[in-house]
Amino acid sequence: MTEAGPDPRLSQPLIALFRGVVYADQNYENWQNLLERQAAITDFVTTLGLELTVDEAEGYAFLRQRPSEPDETGLPRLMARRQLSYPVSLLLALLRKKLAEHDAGGGEVRLILSREEIADLVRLFLPDSANEAKLIDRVGMDIKKAVEMGFLRKLRGQDSQYEVRRILKAYVDAQWLSEFDSRLGEYADHLARG
Repeated sequence: MTEAGPDPRLSQPLIALFRGVVYADQNYENWQNLLERQAAITDFVTTLGLELTVDEAEGYAFLRQRPSEPDETGLPRLMARRQLSYPVSLLLALLRKKLAEHDAGGGEVRLILSREEIADLVRLFLPDSANEAKLIDRVGMDIKKAVEMGFLRKLRGQDSQYEVRRILKAYVDAQWLSEFDSRLGEYADHLARG
């Protein structure tokens, strides 16, 4: 009796999901395998206390920790939570708001911003500084963190151009965005405290 090996059409999308977000535009074959085997992937990750989120319209999929039910025995956390600093949180909120405005405009599908445009978004919420280079360096560190987290993608061959990835909509949702003004008040208070 021979045992069949792992099915790469199931294994590859699963491995990609465990590594992070899977985008339709980065590996079409892998994306198609994920869509075709979505039920099997969902069944598999559910046993690990995870849930699969797929947004076909936006072209991304990712795993997140499934919330525990009150009567369930809690499984150990598999997906790490990330505590964000104030400047990175602010940057992500401003990028999400900019993405919503961009989508409402109905123009180009991708939102591309330069490092300077991103710095201009953040500038209003950072302490006044006469040192422009220091501000750009600070924002540059926050941009690098957003790139590492997959919310921004640096464009090839264009040093200071970034695409705002649509996955940001799943992490900074509409409810959070609707509370944005009150959050900006909190950020202003944080800024005033120093």
